[in-house]
Amino acid sequence: MREEEIERLRGVIRDCVSKHLYSSAIFFADKVAAITSDPADIYMQAQALYLGRHYRRAFHLLNASQIVLRDLRFRYLAAKCLEELKEWDQCLLMLGDAKVDEHGNITDTRECNSMYLDKDGEDREINILSAICFLRGKAYEALENRAQARLWYKAAIKADPLCYEALECLIENHMLTCDEERTLLSCLQFGPEDGWLSSFYSCLIKKYDKENVVEAKFRELEQSGGPNIKSSDKSVLCTLKANTDLLACKAEYYHQCGEYQKCFELTSELLEKDPFHLKCTLVHLAAAMELGHSNELYLMACNLVKDYPQKALSWFAVGCYYYCIKKYDQARRYFSKATSLDGTFASAWIGYGNAYAAQEEGDQAMSAYRTAARLFPGYHLPTLYIGMEYMRTHSFKLAEQFFMQAKSICPSDPLVYNELGVVAYHMKEYKKAVRWFEKTLAHIPSSLSEMWESTVINLAHALRKLKRYNEAIANYEKALALSTRSLSTYAGLAYTYHLQNNYTAAITYYHKALWFKPDDQFCTEMLTLALADESHHGIDRIVESRSGGLFI
Repeated sequence: MREEEIERLRGVIRDCVSKHLYSSAIFFADKVAAITSDPADIYMQAQALYLGRHYRRAFHLLNASQIVLRDLRFRYLAAKCLEELKEWDQCLLMLGDAKVDEHGNITDTRECNSMYLDKDGEDREINILSAICFLRGKAYEALENRAQARLWYKAAIKADPLCYEALECLIENHMLTCDEERTLLSCLQFGPEDGWLSSFYSCLIKKYDKENVVEAKFRELEQSGGPNIKSSDKSVLCTLKANTDLLACKAEYYHQCGEYQKCFELTSELLEKDPFHLKCTLVHLAAAMELGHSNELYLMACNLVKDYPQKALSWFAVGCYYYCIKKYDQARRYFSKATSLDGTFASAWIGYGNAYAAQEEGDQAMSAYRTAARLFPGYHLPTLYIGMEYMRTHSFKLAEQFFMQAKSICPSDPLVYNELGVVAYHMKEYKKAVRWFEKTLAHIPSSLSEMWESTVINLAHALRKLKRYNEAIANYEKALALSTRSLSTYAGLAYTYHLQNNYTAAITYYHKALWFKPDDQFCTEMLTLALADESHHGIDRIVESRSGGLFI
């Protein structure tokens, strides 16, 4: 067979692969490889076998070729076959015994040299070393060695910032703390044309910065976020304003800020455009849960179970529906099913624990939270919930320890500082409580909303305990500006005025508090005392004035 005929067959193989005709590709690749014995043709045959799901045969073909030990492409494809066969130890052996330090830097100089083997061409290629590091990470994660998996994922994204999958695993599986995520992004070496990618990655990580900082990142990508595409002599400026991934990031940010209605509206709009965007679906479910939209949760759960019966997200949605309608036993069952399908689904573990906590089954809730804390070292919510459970059982010192641990993982989340303030208040450490509540308000990324009303009230209570009455009143009034439906605010304000001997104001606010809850024991008793105090005070004033008249 002439060389031009062989080249034509190679073109046929490539076309069969592009049209997903894998059996045809395997048939022709087998013939070309038999004729030429060229390593490139053997690789093409193995690639066709891999794409056709003939993993064992593809591995045998590659392993039988001696070049597999010298050519990184062969070694990588052989390891990919072993990955599909779930033979993780053999996969790691095939990839070699390179070492990585605690910062994700590869210490094997021979492997580092392969970073420069990529071709120079018009199409940019992802570094083969990055792909190998990522596969090592997946193998270690499958073997439940998450510490090593984290290091190799970091090595993969450092070797080539275009290896998005490695960053996705680090972020979605909560392997890094807030500070570690920022540090990793800061040391990535982006190309001169990848400024947009750097900005996009910064939007993917945990978003607890101030509103103006995060919104500026989104604006930058929306206005001129895409790469510049050269067409003829002109440079066309692309925008990512309508990009679904960017909109999902923005929705996630709204959820973290407590802007649940805003988040729900955005995810609803996005899911109309792309109904199968699973990351957006998860945020949509979370927002619907917070808003109590049980009908929306029911419809979403039905559609997901129909379209993705094998995905953990589908059964998590069912669990969310039952949790929303307060059927916690059924919620637990479906959250448990989600964790059994995907042990790295953090939200399902939290939901599982919360369903137990809702029925005050503390031991089972703690077990779920501890599992989540072990699996997701960069996720502060499991540790935070453990602290809340300890606080519920009045183990305040233990609660404080876990809240401090959550703070070390995510020092920017205002909720952590709020819980530290609450536990300090319970331990009668009112100065410390004031400090934590003030830090909570300082860390809120956006303007104060009704979500943070309880924090303002708690701060006012703590200030009242310290007899800083004017500051306490100012904060109670700030809470009233956020919501006028809080019994606690009116009762606290009334009691503070009462302590200042301003009985008229105290009586007014006790009445307002009792309008919300007429049978409230504290307000009823204190109103009686305030009326009596005002009566005595009025008599005293009359006596004083009359006595003064006699002296005159």
